[in-house]
Amino acid sequence: MAVNLVNVESVSKVYGTRALLDGVSLGVSEGDRIGVVGRNGDGKTTLIRMLAKLEEPDTGRVTHSGGLNVGVLTQHDSLDPTATVRHEVIRDMADHEWAGNAKIRDVLTGLFGGLDLPGFPQGLDTVIAPLSGGERRRIALAKLLIEEQDLIILDEPTNHLDVEGIAWLAKHLRERRSALVCVTHDRWFLDQVCTQMWDVQKGAVYEYEGGYTDYVFARAERERIAATEEVKRQNLVRKELAWLRRGAPARTSKPRFRVEAANELIADVPPPRDKSELMKFANSRLGRTVFELEDVTVQAGPKVLLKHLTWQLGPGDRVGLVGVNGAGKTSLLRALAEAARTEGEKQPAAGRIVTGKTVKLAYLSQEVGELDPNWRVLQAVQAVRDRVDLGKGREMTAGQLCETFGFNKEKQWTPVGDLSGGERRRLQILRLLMDEPNVLFLDEPTNDLDIETLTQLEDLLDGWPGSMIVISHDRFFIERTTDNVFALLGDATLRMLPRGIDEYLERRKKIEEVAAAAVLAAAPAPVKAASAADARAAKKELQKIERQLDKISEKETKLHAQIADNATDFGKVAQLDSELRGLAGEREELEMRWLELAEDA
Repeated sequence: MAVNLVNVESVSKVYGTRALLDGVSLGVSEGDRIGVVGRNGDGKTTLIRMLAKLEEPDTGRVTHSGGLNVGVLTQHDSLDPTATVRHEVIRDMADHEWAGNAKIRDVLTGLFGGLDLPGFPQGLDTVIAPLSGGERRRIALAKLLIEEQDLIILDEPTNHLDVEGIAWLAKHLRERRSALVCVTHDRWFLDQVCTQMWDVQKGAVYEYEGGYTDYVFARAERERIAATEEVKRQNLVRKELAWLRRGAPARTSKPRFRVEAANELIADVPPPRDKSELMKFANSRLGRTVFELEDVTVQAGPKVLLKHLTWQLGPGDRVGLVGVNGAGKTSLLRALAEAARTEGEKQPAAGRIVTGKTVKLAYLSQEVGELDPNWRVLQAVQAVRDRVDLGKGREMTAGQLCETFGFNKEKQWTPVGDLSGGERRRLQILRLLMDEPNVLFLDEPTNDLDIETLTQLEDLLDGWPGSMIVISHDRFFIERTTDNVFALLGDATLRMLPRGIDEYLERRKKIEEVAAAAVLAAAPAPVKAASAADARAAKKELQKIERQLDKISEKETKLHAQIADNATDFGKVAQLDSELRGLAGEREELEMRWLELAEDA
């Protein structure tokens, strides 16, 4: 029987006049892998902070089993800004120590793309202070994963990771022994990692067995049985379930619910998109030409990101764009947007972009544009338009669209300056859609959005008649909203991937294997291959060196203590310092010899 690690008993938490959690009782046991979902502001982060004992409940109690070792990734890191990455992540371990640790090598390669931390100016010796929030977050995650814990608690761990990083993290967490509680809006990640779900809603927490796909079915069934009044919301859940059951490959290895029941529940749900109808409507709004690229070169400063690119985005095309960081995804969108904005006058470094005469582009960038903080939410939307035509005879008022995006009548009168980051993101998307564009560029649209808002956005886009390019690390969102995936693989070309993101990951793995083989081929050939006897001798000498290094560490500790004790005796301090320098020289020679022997061993 699994040992109980954390027990939550009748916990309540109130902020202002709102009860985020009301009499919640839960438990986390050994081997549990729990995903936490719910709307932004409903208490997900508060719940996991109380699980970690970073926050106290107003009533009730949270107890940990004796000696429980908990690792926590919060939204805000506690890294020392004056320290280096090396100091924070591997705690100044000698190179031979961490380089010989397979777990540390795996974490550094998985999260940073290599042991030398490509992308960081001084690699492991980069100082943390000037780094971006995303870089700091990856450092905090690496620091946590290198340690061993009984329980890992993660708050949005996939933020700032690319598709490859998320795939690596999912595999890493599946292979760990630690129990896991994870808040994330990444639905693919939830299906890959979690075997239980907690749904935080209106002060309560509902528990479900299985990953995200199983949770969607169970929630739809629970709402049907309860004959909920939220008909729109129930239908939206059923629509998502239909897509999961019919369109996507199986996402869980062990289905926990009867397939017949799921099929019966979605029997009357039509496919998410009527592609031929949308294509016909898109043609009538856009004509034959949207964007045509002829022998185009895209640059960022002196760096060439794409060259000799001939490609077209046609009416009604829905494209997902993936690629390594810095490959040129955002730069390509900017080049297209500039050509559209200037009616063809602003062209890329080489080649030509032809823009259709009827193109009306809306570009959602990663930056949240500034709005008048004194505006009310509804005012900000109505400033664009009072009503919006969503195609296929669907029309919505500004207020109705606000409600669809989670801004109820009361929230519509909230000043923009009082909105959270996620709410501002929702408002930004709302304003774009109100302008009735026929071409959408969405650059990381899922940032700061909860799962319920994502499903509402996907529902709106299902009936939206136009051309669309989506850049996202959220593979679920790309698979759900687009029909074709194109990739920038870092070789200045754009490729269509018939099998989508799975094919992208396979190609990236092959590229890395070829690069590694090229490095090995370029290395000087060894004089002779080490025999089994040589390997045994090397291992024996390695052990001897490691014992010597341990003794040197002990001597250094004693010398540091003596220096502190004799701080006022300058002659003595000079003598001790000389001994320390001698030990440092010995250490360096031994470490170099260790690295040489490690190859033979």
